[in-house]
Amino acid sequence: MSDKIDNVSVGKKANVFFDGKCVSHSVFFPDGSRKTVGVVLPNSKLTFNVGAPELMEISGGECSVKIAGESAFKTYAAGSSFRVAENGSFDIHTGAEAVHYVCSFGSD
Repeated sequence: MSDKIDNVSVGKKANVFFDGKCVSHSVFFPDGSRKTVGVVLPNSKLTFNVGAPELMEISGGECSVKIAGESAFKTYAAGSSFRVAENGSFDIHTGAEAVHYVCSFGSD
């Protein structure tokens, strides 16, 4: 996974969730698609509800994730990814370090 995204526009206003425990910026591509690039702060336990399918690529740190319908948490580290179905949800728990991610929307 590259550490940069070329030829994009970035939204100036941050997306702030859970009292600042998760912060991201929207990245807009020439084809009209959008991703978010963000961070979940250390020692956070959050639940995300999603409308469209999502692909979450972990670019730094390590987290435990339980996707709705699954029986247990799985660990994801930098270079790994997970998918969440349309109208699904996931719980994410971070450890002592921040988790950096790139989220793609509509990725079945």
